[in-house]
Amino acid sequence: MELVAGCYEQVLFGFAIRREPDAGGEHREQKWTAVADFTHHAHTASLSAVAVNSRFVVTGSKDETIHIYDMKKKIDHGALVHHNGTITCLKFYGNRHLISGAEDGLICVWDAKKWECLKSIKAHKGHVTFLSIHPSGKLALSVGTDKTLRTWNLVEGRSAFIKNIKQNAHIVEWSPRGERYIVVILNKINVYQLDTASVSGTITNEKRISSVTFLSESVLAVAGDEEVVRFFDCDSLTCVCEFKAHENRVKDILSFEDPEHHIIVTASSDGFIKMWKLKQDKKVPPSLLCEVKTNARLTCLGVWLDRVTDTQESLPSAAEPSAVSKEQSKINKREAGDVVQEEERQSKSNAKKCGLTGDSNKPTKGNTVVSTKKRKMVEMLEKKKRKKKKT
Repeated sequence: MELVAGCYEQVLFGFAIRREPDAGGEHREQKWTAVADFTHHAHTASLSAVAVNSRFVVTGSKDETIHIYDMKKKIDHGALVHHNGTITCLKFYGNRHLISGAEDGLICVWDAKKWECLKSIKAHKGHVTFLSIHPSGKLALSVGTDKTLRTWNLVEGRSAFIKNIKQNAHIVEWSPRGERYIVVILNKINVYQLDTASVSGTITNEKRISSVTFLSESVLAVAGDEEVVRFFDCDSLTCVCEFKAHENRVKDILSFEDPEHHIIVTASSDGFIKMWKLKQDKKVPPSLLCEVKTNARLTCLGVWLDRVTDTQESLPSAAEPSAVSKEQSKINKREAGDVVQEEERQSKSNAKKCGLTGDSNKPTKGNTVVSTKKRKMVEMLEKKKRKKKKT
């Protein structure tokens, strides 16, 4: 497990999490520590977004590029250059696809194996401020500075619905099962039900909201321009818990589960990244597991979990909620697989224009890994043959 965080100072930090049991009796608790692993200075401007899959960390920046970092090999894997404007949001769907949004109003779908641009969509008249992919892989939501909320049909690769929201929203997020979604405007959270596509209620936070993450289908963790993190119930629209997390405003928050714990991670302008263990009762404040000081002004956050790479290539394979039945899962995989094939057919011209960039005289890494290995094997076999002939 590794925490990764970007900052205004153009650096990506990586901290490995180590868990060691405290010396003591049988009921001892694990001691969590964050150990500095790497710093990666790939960008020429502040980092604005980060996304993680089982192999790569990708970062977006105000320098208009997306950089790829290979977490297995701990090397820079290259850069994607297609957007004109700050990269505002990055989302992996499984291990095969990356979706990016930027201030140029474009949403781009990338093949995360070959690092080619499969599709480039003019999504908003203004900036794309945020996007979120439904757990089934069939729908996506985006918000922008044109004061619209747009629903995208990923099966057909087109816009499905446009809703005017009268104000500029800066966050949109699906719930874990995809039965509802939230849209954030300044310090207010509008809760929408998927079946009606209408607002079921509004949550009001004390200050402007900077980041949200669902802890369950109904409980939402909210961070904003303050030191406090709050848990809100999306049904009752009330705050069920709040706790002081940092000494300065919280810039990003995310949650994940491992076999033993449900964890949230927070990053703040005070330079600290903190990991918290959630209680089963969300009304009880979480306990601090570990913290690390970066001495930087943090902007974005991710968690890389060193898991076995998913071998299936179809879109829904890595992000379906556990509640989805096996039959529904098969249907989703077939439908999502169709959209990828359709996107590839429709966007061959786009794929030629954008991809993994680096030195213009060198072949791109993403397309040459396999061929290099094959060439080395052929050379070795030829050497062995020559030796046998000499003997």
